[in-house]
Amino acid sequence: MNETDRLIEEHIPRLRRYARSLVWERGRADDLVQDTLERAWGRFHLWRRGSDLRAWLFSIMHNIHANDVRANCATPAQQSLDENELDIPVRATQEYGLEVRDMQAALDCLPVEQREILLLVGLEEMRYEEVAKVLNVPVGTVMSRLSRGREHLHQIMAGKAMPELRVMK
Repeated sequence: MNETDRLIEEHIPRLRRYARSLVWERGRADDLVQDTLERAWGRFHLWRRGSDLRAWLFSIMHNIHANDVRANCATPAQQSLDENELDIPVRATQEYGLEVRDMQAALDCLPVEQREILLLVGLEEMRYEEVAKVLNVPVGTVMSRLSRGREHLHQIMAGKAMPELRVMK
């Protein structure tokens, strides 16, 4: 294994976790990670040594996902009915499982811009500057979207905000 492979491989678990939080399906998440890794290895010569490799990989994944969303916006996504496909670790209590389901549903109600930032900061523990690089937005935009996203998520989870209805074209 060469140095390039080792450098990229150490980020695969975080890429998989972020992909799962973006698309909520194991198969689609694996495809997203695969596409990200393929593009990263094929264009590794574009990465600047000394810069943040994780941010570069997450930027690639973000761009691939955004392109997929744009390409598929005309056709609605189909949900699998296979219960075995859910791979969310839960405690042995029903209440915790319901909380996880409610959190997933609440995250799905957020605008994509807010959800991405919440996941990168909260789940991936990225700094605001890293998130700004990944999403190619100013740090102030990251901070304001994070604040609005947290407030919106809190309102949804508390039952104070009704999810916005989205117009389908």
